[in-house]
Amino acid sequence: MRQGPADRLTEDDRRRFEELFLRHLDAAYNLARWIVRHDQDARDVVQNAYVRAFKGFQRFSGGDKSRAWFLTIVRNAAYDWIKKHGPEEKFIPYDEEKHGDIISIKKFNDEFASEERRQQLKHALERLPLELREVIILFELECLTYKELAVALEIPIGTVMSRLSRARRRLRKDEEYGT
Repeated sequence: MRQGPADRLTEDDRRRFEELFLRHLDAAYNLARWIVRHDQDARDVVQNAYVRAFKGFQRFSGGDKSRAWFLTIVRNAAYDWIKKHGPEEKFIPYDEEKHGDIISIKKFNDEFASEERRQQLKHALERLPLELREVIILFELECLTYKELAVALEIPIGTVMSRLSRARRRLRKDEEYGT
């Protein structure tokens, strides 16, 4: 039987892998859930990503990049899942002129103290195009830095900031118009 890269890992490597990545499973699930939109599908995506990360662990450079590295794998696994199962949505072009002032999702969330308001926020997030939804979820809810976002999303930092700005504006528009 042919051995793969994961078969060559030592017990110490396996232990180190678990120490580095098990703590990021909640963030991985959260990202996958917002991308694929269904609980069981998100679980499948995370499981697939965890296996991919394990198999590619020898290529991991280490350091404090474990979260961004793993979330990149989760994101790629989620997009692969969408390709395989058909997209649930199409990317919608974003028109800057149609949107209002920037608002922080944390402030937005604080203002949504009631369950009804929380549901409105959830629906507003779900209506965001995927490229905006993933950046706001990772920045505001998972607290990734711009640099970590750039690594995880495989885009320049300027694009991270632009998408984050557009996502906030879109949420602000939804709040103003109650849509």
